[in-house]
Amino acid sequence: MNAMNTHYPEPTKFEPINRHTLAVIADNEPGVLARISGMFSGRGYNIESLTVSETEEARHISRFTIVTTGTNAVIEQIKAQLNRLVPVHRVVDLTLQGKALERELCLVKVVGKGDHRSEALRLAAAFGAKTLDATLNSFVFELTGATEEIDRFIRLMTVIGLVEISRTGIAAMERGAEAL
Repeated sequence: MNAMNTHYPEPTKFEPINRHTLAVIADNEPGVLARISGMFSGRGYNIESLTVSETEEARHISRFTIVTTGTNAVIEQIKAQLNRLVPVHRVVDLTLQGKALERELCLVKVVGKGDHRSEALRLAAAFGAKTLDATLNSFVFELTGATEEIDRFIRLMTVIGLVEISRTGIAAMERGAEAL
């Protein structure tokens, strides 16, 4: 029996689910992306955003920026399992390091005539979006910013005539002078 002399079990404690941005430094070789994404899918974890590119050409090193969610225990497990992968050199939780800089690039195609055209241009200017292509019926806008800002821009453009979206995913970097 528990401390209160009852046969009922202790109430289950629910941990909050948090969003974490992880920076992973790994060798740039065939199969690394498959191993990292396979680790997530094999254990039932979700990748909300994944951005990867070679960052040190001479050393063949790539940087992965992975956004995922989970309880603190799940995030610690993800980091430990990533660190065990052979081509991985380092895993840093940018969320725990402090306020990281996060940006995303988005291309948005909007179709419309008359008032919808002028409203699309007005909103694009208000958000600081760049016009990459313009025809008599459509625009393609480029917007770089925080995910929340891009989400707001997309919601507003949906009303006007949004037809297509392409997003890069989050690129993140820790503030300050130290390198990862």
